[in-house]
Amino acid sequence: MRIIISNFLVFVLSINFLIAGGGSKTSAFEFLRNESSSRAAGLAGSFVCFANDPNIVFYNPAGLSTVEKTSASFGFLKHLMDVNGGFASYVQNVDFLDGWVGLGLQYINYGSFDETNETGDVLGTFGAGDLSFSLGYSKKNENNLSYGANIKIIYSSIAGNSSLGIAGDIGLFYSLPEQMVNIGFSVLNIGAQIKSYNGYNENLPLDVKIGVSKKLEHLPLNINFNFHHLNFNYDDFIERFKAFSIGGEFTLSQYIQLRIGYNNERRQDLELGTSKGLSGFSVGLGVLINKYHFDYALSSYGNIGSLHRINITTSF
Repeated sequence: MRIIISNFLVFVLSINFLIAGGGSKTSAFEFLRNESSSRAAGLAGSFVCFANDPNIVFYNPAGLSTVEKTSASFGFLKHLMDVNGGFASYVQNVDFLDGWVGLGLQYINYGSFDETNETGDVLGTFGAGDLSFSLGYSKKNENNLSYGANIKIIYSSIAGNSSLGIAGDIGLFYSLPEQMVNIGFSVLNIGAQIKSYNGYNENLPLDVKIGVSKKLEHLPLNINFNFHHLNFNYDDFIERFKAFSIGGEFTLSQYIQLRIGYNNERRQDLELGTSKGLSGFSVGLGVLINKYHFDYALSSYGNIGSLHRINITTSF
């Protein structure tokens, strides 16, 4: 069994390296770095200060208070090989709490694998997956400053064995309505692994994000710029700022939006030989039909392949 888990962990780390965008640091529950929104993926992850979207629960809990109506979203991730995932969110204003409450769910299924012994004989098959559930709260004051926090339970399983963690997120969200500018800051995955596969608890994928968005006055374009992984330690101080993403959302009409994004860290970390291809670039499409928003995103990983996400969001 130890051989199964050890070999599989190598596979999971490789997959999560791609899921997370090629980050240069690894930890337990790396799937938490996954883009859990087609809209966010189309913007290459520049989403920490994006307003009025329930999937903000995965990026900045303070942004929950920017969601104008009770909203729900459900999505699907098609990864490389047989790896698939899903995500869901729900946000609602709660009067007696004087704020907004949000729920978030992230899931990764790594598929089915052959179980072998030391000599390579196939003994059967086994599966593996990761799951996270978040509960968040946000409140806005009279100065357009919102603050919020999440608590999340994280679960992972491999061949009947499991790992468990608990974490929290905190965030701030500040709006300048007249300038059509939003500023966001969040610290994600503050916590610990409380049960591990091998008896040695690992760090969680702590992520410090900060970003700004600007809606142009004379052009139907919302530009988003984010730094992430600001907590990573590098010998060269300037290196920590290579982890940035920029995205633009073009509103072509009331019913259609186009998105394009660039993730610099992903492009640098996924370089293969001398060719980077289109790694780091993302595109997306949003369509409104009645009261349902259908969003699709393609994220390029260069010569390795592409990831596809689709989700449906509605308000009521």
